[in-house]
Amino acid sequence: MCGRFVLLTDLSIITETFKIQEIACDYKPDNNISPGQQIAAVIHKDNIRLLNFRWGLIPSWTKDPSIGNRMFNARAEAISEKPSFKNAFKKRRCLIIADGFYEWKTDGKNKIPMQIYMKSKEPFGFAGLFEHWMSPEGQTISSCTIITTEPNELIKPIHDRMPVIVPKHEESAWIDSYNTDYRSLLTILKPYPSEDSRNL
Repeated sequence: MCGRFVLLTDLSIITETFKIQEIACDYKPDNNISPGQQIAAVIHKDNIRLLNFRWGLIPSWTKDPSIGNRMFNARAEAISEKPSFKNAFKKRRCLIIADGFYEWKTDGKNKIPMQIYMKSKEPFGFAGLFEHWMSPEGQTISSCTIITTEPNELIKPIHDRMPVIVPKHEESAWIDSYNTDYRSLLTILKPYPSEDSRNL
């Protein structure tokens, strides 16, 4: 799972790194981002935009938006079939920008936070899905979830899941809303190479 992450990189660097063409979000760096917060994500429909989403997916069909409180992660193995995620997987994929993330290592009765980040110290994108939910009163909430997969060799001693980090050469394919090669998209959802990351 992924329940906390870090994003401190300057907005100008994010814009350059992810080739952002339109900024439509209130960007706030934070070293302890948790579910329920507004977070920055990249989408591509006609142009590449940086938007805010509430972390915790609210499916468009639900009557109870509180479901988002527990849908901050989506298992890669289920996203093409589970009703909460399958439509978003086909049409609404995003990159959730981060500098690193936390997993908790169990040591006896204690849980020790371990921060995972790239050796390059560069920002990266989690594979994400997003939705737009409308209340009976007409209020729209845009929300997202981070996709998780099996751990790589670095994460395995710490946790049995890790967030999917999209390799740079796969980012365009992942966020392209017109990309319907779903089999190819599913191959992106695998553990990131451990030799390119490290923990504090």
